[in-house]
Amino acid sequence: MRLLILGGTEFVGRAFVGSALARGWDVTVFNRGTRPAPEGVTALVGDRTAADGLAALASAPDGWDVVVDTWADAPVAVRDAARLLAERAGRYAYVSSCSVYAWPAPPGSDETAPLVEGAPDARDVPYAEAKRGGELAAVDAFGAERSLLVRAGLLLGPFENVGRLPWWLARIARGGQVTAPGPADASVQYVDARDLAEWTLSAAQAGLSGPYNLVGPPGAATFGEVLDACVAATGSGAELRWVAPERVLEAGIEPWTDLPLWVPPQASDLVGALYSLDVGRARATGLECRPLAETVVDTWEWLRTVGGEVRGERGTGLPAEKEEVWRGL
Repeated sequence: MRLLILGGTEFVGRAFVGSALARGWDVTVFNRGTRPAPEGVTALVGDRTAADGLAALASAPDGWDVVVDTWADAPVAVRDAARLLAERAGRYAYVSSCSVYAWPAPPGSDETAPLVEGAPDARDVPYAEAKRGGELAAVDAFGAERSLLVRAGLLLGPFENVGRLPWWLARIARGGQVTAPGPADASVQYVDARDLAEWTLSAAQAGLSGPYNLVGPPGAATFGEVLDACVAATGSGAELRWVAPERVLEAGIEPWTDLPLWVPPQASDLVGALYSLDVGRARATGLECRPLAETVVDTWEWLRTVGGEVRGERGTGLPAEKEEVWRGL
Protein backbone atom coordinates (compact mmCIF):
# COMPACT_ATOMS: atom_id res chain seq x y z
CA MET A 1 0.00 0.00 0.00
CA ARG A 2 1.13 3.56 -0.79
CA LEU A 3 0.33 5.99 2.02
CA LEU A 4 0.48 9.79 2.05
CA ILE A 5 0.42 11.45 5.48
CA LEU A 6 -0.32 15.15 5.56
CA GLY A 7 1.79 15.88 8.62
CA GLY A 8 3.78 12.94 9.91
CA THR A 9 6.36 14.49 12.23
CA GLU A 10 4.41 14.93 15.49
CA PHE A 11 2.24 12.90 17.86
CA VAL A 12 -0.57 11.30 15.81
CA GLY A 13 1.33 11.64 12.53
CA ARG A 14 4.32 9.83 14.03
CA ALA A 15 2.01 7.03 15.16
CA PHE A 16 0.76 6.62 11.59
CA VAL A 17 4.29 6.55 10.22
CA GLY A 18 5.34 3.86 12.67
CA SER A 19 2.28 1.71 12.01
CA ALA A 20 2.55 1.98 8.22
CA LEU A 21 6.27 1.24 8.09
CA ALA A 22 5.78 -1.78 10.34
CA ARG A 23 3.31 -3.08 7.74
CA GLY A 24 5.84 -2.63 4.97
CA TRP A 25 3.89 0.20 3.34
CA ASP A 26 5.47 2.86 1.15
CA VAL A 27 5.10 6.07 3.16
CA THR A 28 5.26 9.68 1.99
CA VAL A 29 4.91 12.61 4.38
CA PHE A 30 4.01 16.15 3.38
CA ASN A 31 4.61 19.03 5.77
CA ARG A 32 6.45 22.32 6.18
CA GLY A 33 9.76 20.62 6.86
CA THR A 34 10.31 22.43 10.17
CA ARG A 35 11.01 19.11 11.92
CA PRO A 36 13.07 16.16 10.73
CA ALA A 37 11.09 13.59 8.80
CA PRO A 38 11.03 10.10 10.36
CA GLU A 39 13.46 7.60 8.91
CA GLY A 40 12.15 5.38 6.15
CA VAL A 41 9.74 7.82 4.51
CA THR A 42 9.74 9.99 1.41
CA ALA A 43 9.49 13.63 2.47
CA LEU A 44 7.67 16.32 0.47
CA VAL A 45 7.85 19.89 1.71
CA GLY A 46 5.18 22.57 1.45
CA ASP A 47 3.02 24.92 3.48
CA ARG A 48 -0.62 24.10 2.82
CA THR A 49 -1.67 27.53 4.11
CA ALA A 50 0.44 29.42 1.56
CA ALA A 51 -0.24 30.29 -2.06
CA ASP A 52 1.03 27.44 -4.22
CA GLY A 53 1.90 25.61 -0.99
CA LEU A 54 0.69 22.27 -2.39
CA ALA A 55 3.03 22.36 -5.38
CA ALA A 56 5.12 19.43 -4.12
CA LEU A 57 1.99 17.27 -3.97
CA ALA A 58 0.82 18.37 -7.40
CA SER A 59 4.15 17.51 -9.00
CA ALA A 60 4.72 14.18 -7.24
CA PRO A 61 5.09 11.50 -9.94
CA ASP A 62 2.78 8.88 -8.43
CA GLY A 63 -0.48 8.64 -6.54
CA TRP A 64 -1.43 6.95 -3.28
CA ASP A 65 -3.85 4.30 -2.08
CA VAL A 66 -4.63 6.14 1.15
CA VAL A 67 -4.25 9.70 2.41
CA VAL A 68 -4.22 10.42 6.15
CA ASP A 69 -4.83 14.03 7.16
CA THR A 70 -4.35 15.15 10.78
CA TRP A 71 -5.01 18.87 10.17
CA ALA A 72 -6.72 20.73 13.05
CA ASP A 73 -6.95 24.33 11.87
CA ALA A 74 -8.77 26.14 9.04
CA PRO A 75 -10.94 23.68 7.06
CA VAL A 76 -10.03 25.43 3.82
CA ALA A 77 -6.62 23.72 4.02
CA VAL A 78 -8.32 20.32 4.06
CA ARG A 79 -10.56 21.41 1.19
CA ASP A 80 -7.64 22.41 -1.02
CA ALA A 81 -5.56 19.32 -0.32
CA ALA A 82 -8.48 16.93 -0.73
CA ARG A 83 -9.54 18.49 -4.03
CA LEU A 84 -6.01 18.23 -5.37
CA LEU A 85 -5.72 14.58 -4.34
CA ALA A 86 -9.21 13.39 -5.27
CA GLU A 87 -8.04 11.97 -8.61
CA ARG A 88 -4.66 10.80 -7.31
CA ALA A 89 -5.62 8.82 -4.21
CA GLY A 90 -8.03 6.02 -3.45
CA ARG A 91 -9.28 6.97 0.00
CA TYR A 92 -9.06 9.95 2.35
CA ALA A 93 -8.88 9.33 6.11
CA TYR A 94 -9.40 12.54 8.05
CA VAL A 95 -8.48 12.43 11.74
CA SER A 96 -11.30 14.45 13.24
CA SER A 97 -12.44 14.74 16.85
CA CYS A 98 -15.37 13.86 19.06
CA SER A 99 -15.52 17.62 19.64
CA VAL A 100 -17.63 17.80 16.47
CA TYR A 101 -20.67 16.71 18.50
CA ALA A 102 -22.93 19.52 19.69
CA TRP A 103 -22.07 20.44 23.26
CA PRO A 104 -22.77 18.87 25.61
CA ALA A 105 -22.90 15.48 23.95
CA PRO A 106 -25.14 13.20 26.03
CA PRO A 107 -23.60 10.15 27.74
CA GLY A 108 -23.30 7.18 25.43
CA SER A 109 -23.30 9.25 22.25
CA ASP A 110 -22.61 7.36 19.05
CA GLU A 111 -21.95 8.62 15.54
CA THR A 112 -25.57 9.72 15.08
CA ALA A 113 -25.39 12.40 17.81
CA PRO A 114 -26.11 16.02 16.73
CA LEU A 115 -23.13 17.86 15.23
CA VAL A 116 -21.82 21.41 15.39
CA GLU A 117 -22.08 23.57 12.31
CA GLY A 118 -19.13 23.57 9.96
CA ALA A 119 -18.08 24.70 6.50
CA PRO A 120 -15.29 23.39 4.26
CA ASP A 121 -14.43 26.94 3.14
CA ALA A 122 -14.00 28.34 6.67
CA ARG A 123 -10.72 30.03 7.59
CA ASP A 124 -10.90 31.20 11.19
CA VAL A 125 -13.22 29.15 13.40
CA PRO A 126 -13.03 27.43 16.81
CA TYR A 127 -11.61 23.92 17.08
CA ALA A 128 -14.89 22.00 16.97
CA GLU A 129 -16.15 23.89 13.92
CA ALA A 130 -12.73 23.51 12.28
CA LYS A 131 -12.80 19.75 12.65
CA ARG A 132 -16.38 19.53 11.38
CA GLY A 133 -15.46 21.70 8.42
CA GLY A 134 -12.53 19.40 7.72
CA GLU A 135 -14.87 16.42 7.68
CA LEU A 136 -17.15 18.15 5.19
CA ALA A 137 -14.19 19.10 3.01
CA ALA A 138 -13.00 15.50 2.87
CA VAL A 139 -16.45 14.19 1.94
CA ASP A 140 -16.97 16.95 -0.61
CA ALA A 141 -13.80 16.01 -2.48
CA PHE A 142 -13.74 12.22 -2.11
CA GLY A 143 -17.42 11.44 -1.68
CA ALA A 144 -19.04 9.53 1.16
CA GLU A 145 -17.79 6.17 -0.10
CA ARG A 146 -14.10 7.14 -0.25
CA SER A 147 -13.79 9.22 2.92
CA LEU A 148 -13.17 7.90 6.42
CA LEU A 149 -13.86 10.25 9.35
CA VAL A 150 -11.95 9.23 12.46
CA ARG A 151 -13.51 11.06 15.42
CA ALA A 152 -10.80 10.71 18.02
CA GLY A 153 -11.41 10.96 21.73
CA LEU A 154 -8.68 11.64 24.31
CA LEU A 155 -5.38 10.70 22.71
CA LEU A 156 -2.39 9.53 24.74
CA GLY A 157 0.93 7.90 23.99
CA PRO A 158 4.52 8.70 23.00
CA PHE A 159 5.17 12.04 21.25
CA GLU A 160 2.10 13.60 22.90
CA ASN A 161 2.63 17.30 22.23
CA VAL A 162 -0.50 18.47 24.06
CA GLY A 163 1.16 17.72 27.38
CA ARG A 164 -1.64 15.99 29.30
CA LEU A 165 -0.13 12.68 30.35
CA PRO A 166 3.40 14.18 30.17
CA TRP A 167 2.31 16.82 32.72
CA TRP A 168 1.33 14.18 35.26
CA LEU A 169 4.39 12.05 34.55
CA ALA A 170 6.73 15.01 35.05
CA ARG A 171 5.00 15.98 38.29
CA ILE A 172 4.99 12.48 39.71
CA ALA A 173 8.59 11.85 38.63
CA ARG A 174 9.73 14.46 41.17
CA GLY A 175 8.61 12.12 43.94
CA GLY A 176 7.35 13.04 47.38
CA GLN A 177 3.73 13.75 48.15
CA VAL A 178 1.61 14.55 45.10
CA THR A 179 -1.84 16.07 45.49
CA ALA A 180 -4.33 14.05 43.44
CA PRO A 181 -7.87 15.28 42.69
CA GLY A 182 -10.54 12.70 43.48
CA PRO A 183 -12.37 10.57 43.05
CA ALA A 184 -9.77 7.93 42.25
CA ASP A 185 -12.42 5.66 40.75
CA ALA A 186 -13.60 8.21 38.16
CA SER A 187 -13.67 6.67 34.69
CA VAL A 188 -11.18 7.79 32.03
CA GLN A 189 -11.83 7.05 28.36
CA TYR A 190 -8.81 7.37 26.06
CA VAL A 191 -7.01 5.75 23.15
CA ASP A 192 -3.32 5.32 22.48
CA ALA A 193 -2.49 7.19 19.26
CA ARG A 194 -0.75 4.06 17.98
CA ASP A 195 -3.96 2.04 18.36
CA LEU A 196 -5.87 4.77 16.53
CA ALA A 197 -3.33 4.60 13.71
CA GLU A 198 -3.50 0.80 13.52
CA TRP A 199 -7.28 0.80 13.30
CA THR A 200 -7.39 3.63 10.76
CA LEU A 201 -4.92 2.04 8.36
CA SER A 202 -6.69 -1.32 8.57
CA ALA A 203 -10.07 0.36 8.08
CA ALA A 204 -8.84 2.31 5.07
CA GLN A 205 -7.30 -0.79 3.55
CA ALA A 206 -10.59 -2.65 4.07
CA GLY A 207 -12.53 0.12 2.32
CA LEU A 208 -14.47 1.39 5.34
CA SER A 209 -16.04 4.84 5.11
CA GLY A 210 -18.08 7.30 7.13
CA PRO A 211 -17.67 8.45 10.76
CA TYR A 212 -16.30 6.37 13.62
CA ASN A 213 -15.83 7.33 17.26
CA LEU A 214 -12.25 6.27 17.90
CA VAL A 215 -11.43 5.91 21.59
CA GLY A 216 -11.15 3.06 24.03
CA PRO A 217 -14.20 1.58 25.74
CA PRO A 218 -15.70 3.59 28.61
CA GLY A 219 -14.76 2.30 32.03
CA ALA A 220 -11.59 0.56 30.86
CA ALA A 221 -9.46 2.68 33.23
CA THR A 222 -9.89 4.98 36.20
CA PHE A 223 -8.09 8.21 36.99
CA GLY A 224 -6.51 6.52 39.99
CA GLU A 225 -5.16 3.75 37.79
CA VAL A 226 -3.66 6.34 35.44
CA LEU A 227 -1.80 8.08 38.26
CA ASP A 228 -0.75 4.75 39.83
CA ALA A 229 0.68 3.77 36.44
CA CYS A 230 2.62 7.05 36.37
CA VAL A 231 4.11 6.29 39.80
CA ALA A 232 5.12 2.80 38.66
CA ALA A 233 6.54 3.96 35.31
CA THR A 234 8.68 6.73 36.78
CA GLY A 235 9.88 4.69 39.75
CA SER A 236 9.70 7.87 41.80
CA GLY A 237 8.02 6.39 44.85
CA ALA A 238 5.65 9.36 44.85
CA GLU A 239 2.79 9.23 47.34
CA LEU A 240 -0.61 10.24 45.99
CA ARG A 241 -2.63 12.34 48.45
CA TRP A 242 -6.22 12.24 47.27
CA VAL A 243 -8.36 15.34 47.77
CA ALA A 244 -12.16 15.45 47.45
CA PRO A 245 -13.27 17.00 44.15
CA GLU A 246 -15.45 19.54 45.98
CA ARG A 247 -12.38 21.07 47.62
CA VAL A 248 -10.54 21.26 44.33
CA LEU A 249 -13.42 23.03 42.59
CA GLU A 250 -13.99 25.41 45.51
CA ALA A 251 -10.34 26.45 45.21
CA GLY A 252 -10.99 27.66 41.67
CA ILE A 253 -8.97 24.92 39.98
CA GLU A 254 -10.45 23.95 36.63
CA PRO A 255 -11.01 20.37 35.49
CA TRP A 256 -9.30 19.24 32.29
CA THR A 257 -7.32 22.45 31.68
CA ASP A 258 -5.63 23.15 35.04
CA LEU A 259 -5.45 19.45 35.87
CA PRO A 260 -5.14 17.42 32.65
CA LEU A 261 -7.31 14.32 32.31
CA TRP A 262 -9.24 15.10 35.51
CA VAL A 263 -13.03 15.29 35.18
CA PRO A 264 -14.96 15.28 38.48
CA PRO A 265 -18.51 13.88 38.75
CA GLN A 266 -19.83 17.42 39.27
CA ALA A 267 -18.80 18.32 35.70
CA SER A 268 -21.48 16.10 34.19
CA ASP A 269 -21.26 17.76 30.77
CA LEU A 270 -17.54 16.95 30.57
CA VAL A 271 -18.08 13.40 31.79
CA GLY A 272 -20.75 12.79 29.17
CA ALA A 273 -18.88 14.38 26.29
CA LEU A 274 -15.38 13.11 27.05
CA TYR A 275 -15.55 9.88 28.98
CA SER A 276 -18.69 7.99 27.98
CA LEU A 277 -18.66 7.82 24.19
CA ASP A 278 -20.13 4.82 22.41
CA VAL A 279 -17.38 3.06 20.45
CA GLY A 280 -19.33 -0.01 19.39
CA ARG A 281 -18.90 0.73 15.70
CA ALA A 282 -15.11 0.91 15.89
CA ARG A 283 -14.80 -2.14 18.12
CA ALA A 284 -17.01 -4.13 15.76
CA THR A 285 -14.59 -3.30 12.95
CA GLY A 286 -11.41 -4.31 14.71
CA LEU A 287 -10.38 -1.64 17.24
CA GLU A 288 -8.01 -3.12 19.80
CA CYS A 289 -6.50 -1.14 22.67
CA ARG A 290 -3.22 -1.90 24.43
CA PRO A 291 -2.97 -1.98 28.24
CA LEU A 292 -2.79 1.32 30.11
CA ALA A 293 0.59 0.42 31.62
CA GLU A 294 2.14 0.07 28.16
CA THR A 295 0.91 3.50 27.09
CA VAL A 296 2.21 5.14 30.26
CA VAL A 297 5.60 3.38 30.27
CA ASP A 298 6.22 4.13 26.59
CA THR A 299 5.22 7.76 27.07
CA TRP A 300 7.62 8.08 30.01
CA GLU A 301 10.46 6.49 28.05
CA TRP A 302 9.90 8.97 25.24
CA LEU A 303 9.51 11.88 27.66
CA ARG A 304 12.93 11.14 29.15
CA THR A 305 14.48 11.59 25.71
CA VAL A 306 13.13 15.17 25.47
CA GLY A 307 14.14 16.36 28.92
CA GLY A 308 11.34 14.94 31.05
CA GLU A 309 8.71 17.63 30.53
CA VAL A 310 6.39 18.77 27.75
CA ARG A 311 3.97 21.68 27.99
CA GLY A 312 1.62 21.97 25.06
CA GLU A 313 1.00 25.10 23.05
CA ARG A 314 -2.28 25.65 24.89
CA GLY A 315 -0.47 25.81 28.24
CA THR A 316 -1.88 22.53 29.52
CA GLY A 317 -1.44 22.11 33.26
CA LEU A 318 -1.70 24.06 36.47
CA PRO A 319 -0.70 27.72 36.02
CA ALA A 320 1.91 29.16 38.37
CA GLU A 321 -0.57 31.41 40.18
CA LYS A 322 -2.57 28.38 41.34
CA GLU A 323 0.35 26.23 42.50
CA GLU A 324 0.32 27.46 46.10
CA VAL A 325 -3.44 26.95 46.35
CA TRP A 326 -3.09 23.46 44.95
CA ARG A 327 -0.33 22.43 47.34
CA GLY A 328 -2.37 23.74 50.27
CA LEU A 329 -5.44 21.61 49.66
